[in-house]
Amino acid sequence: MKLKKKISILILLLITSIAAAQIKFEAKVSKQTLGINERLRIDFEMNKDGDNFNPPSFDGFTIIGGPNQSVKNSWVNGVRTYSKIYSYFIAPKKRGNFTIAQATINIDGETYKTSPIKIEVTAAVDKPKDPNDPNYIATENIHLVAEVSKTNPYLNEAITVVYKLYVAPNTGVDNFHEIDSPRYNDFWNQNIPTNGSKVQNGTYKGEDYRFLVYKKVVLYPQKTGKLNIEPLSIDVSVRVPTNRRDIFGSRLMTRVNRTISAGKKTINVKPLPETGKPVDFTGAVGDFKFNVFASKTALDASESLQVKVAVSGNGNLKLFNLPKVSLPSSLEVYEPEHNEQVKTNLSGMQGTISDSYTVVPQYKGKYPIPSISFSYFDLKTKSYKRLSSNEIIIDVKNGPSSTEASGDGTSGLNKAKQRVVLNNDQFAFIKMKTNFTSIKPSYFFKTNLFWSALLFPFLAIPLAIVIRKKKAVRDADVYGNRIRKADKLARKYLGSAKKSLGKKEAFYIALEKALHNYLKAKLHIETSDLSKDRIIQLLKERQVEDAVVNNFVSIIENCELARYTPITTVTMKEDYDKAAKTISLIDKQAR
Repeated sequence: MKLKKKISILILLLITSIAAAQIKFEAKVSKQTLGINERLRIDFEMNKDGDNFNPPSFDGFTIIGGPNQSVKNSWVNGVRTYSKIYSYFIAPKKRGNFTIAQATINIDGETYKTSPIKIEVTAAVDKPKDPNDPNYIATENIHLVAEVSKTNPYLNEAITVVYKLYVAPNTGVDNFHEIDSPRYNDFWNQNIPTNGSKVQNGTYKGEDYRFLVYKKVVLYPQKTGKLNIEPLSIDVSVRVPTNRRDIFGSRLMTRVNRTISAGKKTINVKPLPETGKPVDFTGAVGDFKFNVFASKTALDASESLQVKVAVSGNGNLKLFNLPKVSLPSSLEVYEPEHNEQVKTNLSGMQGTISDSYTVVPQYKGKYPIPSISFSYFDLKTKSYKRLSSNEIIIDVKNGPSSTEASGDGTSGLNKAKQRVVLNNDQFAFIKMKTNFTSIKPSYFFKTNLFWSALLFPFLAIPLAIVIRKKKAVRDADVYGNRIRKADKLARKYLGSAKKSLGKKEAFYIALEKALHNYLKAKLHIETSDLSKDRIIQLLKERQVEDAVVNNFVSIIENCELARYTPITTVTMKEDYDKAAKTISLIDKQAR
């Protein structure tokens, strides 16, 4: 009897487990890889009805449709098949790898979960055309075009990319926002502000359109060969006409959201010719002028003068090194101060860069500053050019003489030796007779100084212990030390910017330079790597918080925009404080 009871219980448990195993709740997607301009369908399907369905949060996506519910019931050979589906249509917000989390539902008192699904969102892709789709009508009436000034430039030659948004006359645009920015890999890039850009009339493929200049970018290629410019994608709310009309006969409009992209562009970058390339060529490409001058040519010893090496013109001014000045060894020379007064527009970089050397002569004499040369590649003639400076003579009139640098150019070794003249009084300064007097002896023992010297080591021991403990506590305070180090670093890099507070252009140039110099020192990167996307990538790799990264990028963008907009001293002080705080946070968080 007991055996039969055990068998019955075992059969009941087996039937229950089989019934439970037959319940299915799973998530299915239309595709696992899609472009930023595509839509994704996800179905949550179950084979038995349940309660309390909870969808996932869909992080990284926007829900544009759903939930839509459908139920299927069928009988085949006396067997019932049941299916219930919750469907969603979602659109990606940006590129990257995302995970759609689990959905949950209660069936027969049990909670069931779907498996997480990984989704990859890529750059925009070409989509098949469907003339019967209302979205297709919107797609045909609005276009984002990337106009490239030159597709086969030389290495380090400026090219411009102008993004224009074309809209058909019978189409309206309510709003738009950028969802995917191009990553200009292998290009030095800078955005040109388009503030105040107005809608203009033009043509697109021979038809009348209205257009708006959405974005302008100046690029300097840093590699040769075929380089790709990724597409720019924006999300647009469009109003397009339909076949329906109102009671007055006017055509009704419908609103649709579309993600449009400027197609990927390929730039074929030519290398600079090897024929005729100067030995001292450092990569300058453009049209330049070269000048070397001294602040004064006549002075006294120990006075200072400035020797300035400057290159001005139009070209890749921020992407090459200036030639060095060679000065006589008897002149004391300090490290040069680099200065950039460069503006970037659709023609590229324009302005002046310079190295200013502080020179302090120690001895009187005449010192030549030899001629130096600067080489660059001229895009107009497609040949290399060399510019040379004039020799400069520095005349030091008053001061001590030196055998290494004399006024007539001769050294002490070449001058005639003077004859030594002896006489009978040459030892007269030695006194042969003395007059000694006795003095009272003084004793150090048991004096105040004696007791002080004796007791001082014993008194100093507790003091040394206290100081050592405080130092140990300070050394153990890793977080506090990082704060002090970060604050000191911020003051170091932002010193020149603080001196220029109140002078808008000089302040923001100094602030931008300070931020770039800090990044180059902190992340060990070159100037050519200082693009916004590269900065964000490197800081995130160093585990810097997203809020701090966004603050740093916004400060750099403020530096670019502030040169073209009115700024008050209060705003400059806020930007300075924000920059100091951000540098301090980066230095504390970066690993």
